[in-house]
Amino acid sequence: MKLKASIALLSLALLQACGDGEPAFQTLSGEAPLVIGHRGASGERPEHTLASYQLAIEQGADFIEPDLVLTQDGVMIARHEPMLGGTTDVAAKFPARKTKKMVDGVETEDWFASDFTLAEIKTLRAIQARSGRSKAYDGQFQIPTLDEVIALAKEQSSKTGRTIGIYPEVKHSTFHAALFGANKFEDKLVSTLHAAYGNTAKAPVFIQSFEVSNLQYLNSKTDIKLVQLIDADDVKDDGSMSLVAPYHKPYDFVVKGDSRSFGDLVKPAGLDFIKTYADAVGPWKPYLVKTVNDGVERSGDSSLSLNDRRVDGSTGVIENAHARGLLVHTWTFRNDASGYGFKDPKAEMEYYMKLGVDGVFTDFPATGVAALNALR
Repeated sequence: MKLKASIALLSLALLQACGDGEPAFQTLSGEAPLVIGHRGASGERPEHTLASYQLAIEQGADFIEPDLVLTQDGVMIARHEPMLGGTTDVAAKFPARKTKKMVDGVETEDWFASDFTLAEIKTLRAIQARSGRSKAYDGQFQIPTLDEVIALAKEQSSKTGRTIGIYPEVKHSTFHAALFGANKFEDKLVSTLHAAYGNTAKAPVFIQSFEVSNLQYLNSKTDIKLVQLIDADDVKDDGSMSLVAPYHKPYDFVVKGDSRSFGDLVKPAGLDFIKTYADAVGPWKPYLVKTVNDGVERSGDSSLSLNDRRVDGSTGVIENAHARGLLVHTWTFRNDASGYGFKDPKAEMEYYMKLGVDGVFTDFPATGVAALNALR
């Protein structure tokens, strides 16, 4: 159903070329890369709350990202996982509702959104999920529905005069299909997005997933842009990716017995496969830039950390994806963690932007905007 826009994008890149014949940016289109508020401005507010999304918009994010799960009554809400324990006060309010479920092959004990109605969810309040970040806003904000996130994005687009996009993720499609029926989640999402934005690739929307089958299904149902996410569990000392379950491959591949890993999907043949159903690829950033733990202290703090890794440059994934007309959006840039080879988070994002990524997910959108402005 989706008509890929490679020719149009290449034409746009030519139109936007600088006077020396080179594009202003090495992105697929030549346009500036997107700054995507990862779970909003989750470095400064509890993630996936309207307050977090609002702050991301105020800081200049082009898109805000609502990860989606389903409530017991089938309402799409913004949570990073089906489990509520780490991001809300559910343990204090519903202590007896803790249970065990299998999530991507792993037995998990927690409080699950699918066991609570929306009315019950609305009694909860969000808390800061990451240690080391301010708890000052804990207990203040509700868990929003997708409809509420869309309403905020539209309201702020009108107020600011710039288009604020949304970047929903279908979380754990196989898990939700077992509870609600095959592709019921995807159908709800398409219906909501088409009502809000229309069925068009021009909508300020990307739909993302770590699984494959649901994206292939969505490709038959919508022209809204689709993104294949690429995961891993760690980075080895030599810069290669560690692929250990459950982060080694899309979970629907596990269920189907497909031997391909996430690493296989960013090889040329894998990117050719992704191109058949998606518009973009969203790899974890170490897939794009090789960094090596060579034991040399570089950050000036007299201790070794992942910030001290030697940066060896592009792995070729960006270039190979662009050659196939696929956008590349990478994650996650944080001011307070995970700066592989970089102590300065702004410098880190600048580096990736110079390589040509089409978008960056960051918990601190103001830093992403500052990085982009430094390159303009």
